[in-house]
Amino acid sequence: MTAHMITLKRAAVRAACVLLGAVPGLAAAQTDAPNPPAATALTIYSSALPGAIPPELYAPGARGRFRGEIPGHAVIKQERGFDLGSGRSTIRFSDVAARIDPTTVAFISLTDPDTTRVLEQNFQFDLVSQEKLMERFLDQVITVEQSHGEKIETITGTLLSTTNGGIILKDNAGQVRIINHYSNVLFPELPGGLITRPTLVWDVLTEQPGPHRTRVTYQTDGITWWADYNVVFAEGADANSGLLDIGAWVSIINQSGATYTDAGLKLVAGDVHRVPRPMPAYDMRVMRAMAAPEEAMPGFEQKPFFEYHLYTLGRPTTLPNNSTKQLELFETARQVPCEKVLVYDGLGQRFRHMFGRPMTDRGFGTESDKRVDIYLEFKNEEAVGMGMPLPAGRIRVSKLDPADDTLEFIGEDAIDHTPKDEKVLIKLGTAFDVVGERTQVDFRVDTQRNWMQETIEVKVRNHKDEDVKVIVKENLYRWMNWEITDKTQPFEKIDARTVHFPVTIEPSGEAVVRYTVRYTW
Repeated sequence: MTAHMITLKRAAVRAACVLLGAVPGLAAAQTDAPNPPAATALTIYSSALPGAIPPELYAPGARGRFRGEIPGHAVIKQERGFDLGSGRSTIRFSDVAARIDPTTVAFISLTDPDTTRVLEQNFQFDLVSQEKLMERFLDQVITVEQSHGEKIETITGTLLSTTNGGIILKDNAGQVRIINHYSNVLFPELPGGLITRPTLVWDVLTEQPGPHRTRVTYQTDGITWWADYNVVFAEGADANSGLLDIGAWVSIINQSGATYTDAGLKLVAGDVHRVPRPMPAYDMRVMRAMAAPEEAMPGFEQKPFFEYHLYTLGRPTTLPNNSTKQLELFETARQVPCEKVLVYDGLGQRFRHMFGRPMTDRGFGTESDKRVDIYLEFKNEEAVGMGMPLPAGRIRVSKLDPADDTLEFIGEDAIDHTPKDEKVLIKLGTAFDVVGERTQVDFRVDTQRNWMQETIEVKVRNHKDEDVKVIVKENLYRWMNWEITDKTQPFEKIDARTVHFPVTIEPSGEAVVRYTVRYTW
């Protein structure tokens, strides 16, 4: 064997890559210019539905990998120094994201942008691996080591085949041997063309030789962000009000295949359109390293940006590859007033869409759901300590148990992008001591004269020891043309098909809402 013998442990491909990096010739293929370190900035865009990031995307899974696509992307901007010769030079730029979109790469010389231009641009991603080394050495001589206890057997011969982790070797005696278990493989040299990291290569022409400060910009997949809101609820002056402490954190998943050290960070909140692309069948499970919260330092500043909102972190941060990082979005807002809202929707979700014809079947929609939903509502305004545009995300609510002074989880919901001075509605769950009942009392239809009439009675019972306010929500689903001809309580028309009957129910009491609606077509 030569002095450049390459050793590959079967179960340690990553370690093999480290060994390969020390081989003469390989380092030259990846060397960046010996100039000041890169200045990195990234802007992250998220396409995730609010609160829809499943834990398996960032928690360890089988073999430390996960399947699926990270719902977001980022624009990476890196500045580096290079020494360029007169005329044409070749620049190799490694440490780029493995999930890079090569069609988005842009290179510019900040030192001499007018006379420095790119003639050719290449993205090299033929990364070294155990399988590729085996393929390159088919029909060539290699050495395999087998461990038998403390004894190591060395077998040298011509590699005939490698499949399913096994090796077929023709040894020096001419015998064909099948080797399924081995500890090391020794290669005489590193084959040309293999690299250990994705690398961008430019053929650059310049009229100004010497040191150049350059900027490289590209897009990469495999990175996203979302907002998490942590809320603590406290009872207010009555059963229908409360106070909220609202804190917000940004969570970032980086599985782009690169680490961004001491980088400037921007986050874009808003629905930025991208051309749809086919979803590749990646095996994308990657290890997570949960980052500790940052120390109290300059946080995020937000500003309108086109028709979106841009959040800029006031300090550099490091985003390791294969990691989840959390950063405080804004300081906790204290004592934000809120209203507790109970809503009884006896029909439920099934009848919230419009049908293509009048629904004249007497029994259609007579089901009754007893559950009464709980909501918290607050206004995102500066007067109560809020007023910052809120990115879409998951909002979790807890309440203090005075018995042991601990917080207990009471519900969570997802919010969409919410501008300042707009209301935020959080659905927490179902009330235990308040129940409803919906009944069809009367129904008449005349298909010749194109009308029908229905009378609905709704009962809501309060088993608590205090008054409660409940909104009885009715969806007039049978047809678009309707008129309420009789009612026991005033109602509020919410939209073309929805009305609300607000009621207040005494302790251990019952409220009855009865109305008649006439449909015509």
